[in-house]
Amino acid sequence: MRFLKNTSLIILILGYALAGINHFINPVSYQRIIPAYFPYPVVINILAGIFEILFALLLISAQSRGWAVYGIILMLIAFLPVHISMISNAPLKSGNLMITPAIAWLRLALQPVLMVWVWWHHKA
Repeated sequence: MRFLKNTSLIILILGYALAGINHFINPVSYQRIIPAYFPYPVVINILAGIFEILFALLLISAQSRGWAVYGIILMLIAFLPVHISMISNAPLKSGNLMITPAIAWLRLALQPVLMVWVWWHHKA
């Protein structure tokens, strides 16, 4: 079980770090999916990237992991309007990916799964 949990943690760290970096590599892809009622999509995208990288780094140490877990869960909650908006705007193109209604619904359904997954690591 320890191997599984350590492997899971490594996947989370790498996943959030790479996702955060991707906000800076492909910013337009993210800016397109930010709902129009949110002002300053460029700033929102930059902050999302910074926080994903920060939380990935905080996951590394057992001492800061709790902060990272709560931060990631709050971030996933904050991202819910994006996923709901994607459902109502699908199909839409985000970078090289065509987001169909099915993909948009899958992305929304994935949010609670990610929350439970990261919560599994809330204690060292």
